[in-house]
Amino acid sequence: MYEWNEMVQRMIDWVDEHPEVSPSLLEMAEQLGYSPYYCTKRFHTLTGMTLRDYVRIRRISRVALELRDTNERILDIAVKYGFSSQEALTRAFVKAFGITPNAYRKSKRPIPLAIRQEVYSPYHYAKKEQDRMSAISSIQHVEIKVEVIPEHQFIGIWDPQASGYHSFWKNGHNCDDICGSLESMSVRTLTGQLGQLGGWYYENGHKGYLYGIAVPAEDTGMIPEGMEQRSISRSEYLVFYHPAYDYMKDNWPVMQAVEALAWNFNPESLGYVWDYDGNKQDYQRHFPEGYGYAVARPVKRA
Repeated sequence: MYEWNEMVQRMIDWVDEHPEVSPSLLEMAEQLGYSPYYCTKRFHTLTGMTLRDYVRIRRISRVALELRDTNERILDIAVKYGFSSQEALTRAFVKAFGITPNAYRKSKRPIPLAIRQEVYSPYHYAKKEQDRMSAISSIQHVEIKVEVIPEHQFIGIWDPQASGYHSFWKNGHNCDDICGSLESMSVRTLTGQLGQLGGWYYENGHKGYLYGIAVPAEDTGMIPEGMEQRSISRSEYLVFYHPAYDYMKDNWPVMQAVEALAWNFNPESLGYVWDYDGNKQDYQRHFPEGYGYAVARPVKRA
């Protein structure tokens, strides 16, 4: 049923694994066993863009990361990513982000990087396999750890109408723009934290969902348009954690196991109580194959 989701995801993976090479649609089509026309039509249907446009925006986004994180000459970066000259790179960069490569390198202001598309998910995998029990059987024991997160600032969006990750994106937030802008800021991430984070917050007895990035308390960098920055107090956290796992096979059962424990756990059994003073909030860490999955909730000694 989801054969083409898997096929297009293979095309996306190839593009991301070879950012400096212009992919041949003919070569891709031959490997997939379908005509180039059918491949590009399906790619457009599932991603909303042509393969050529996807290659272009992903490549220029990788250029932005090189400008941000390295001292390589702009000309060398241009050549590395297949641009005919530094001027050609500059034209493409200005068209994509409204700023020249040199100006971006100096300012490192947030820009909307193009994020990797995902059209074949654990949901599609489960439907294809038609055997959820095989996935559940590989779940490991969920650990409970105590972790101290220092005072920090959180840059992002707090949505009182969203109850979780999926409802947040369905509530009018543009995933590509938000995640792309946050990706361009990842160099500012609070030490020990893992890039972009989701989570839950509480105001006047109401629970909402948040999404953004944690940065050091003294961070004075720019804030992307449409986001805000809030100070979060130092706290101990109970972290309900499952180690790295196969994202495609185990994602849903792992998340269910972690969250079932996190939302039903009595912290008094460990000598704590939940503590949401000082703008403290729950964090959701989702990096399946490198870190795992965790929900972190703030606590204080009972």
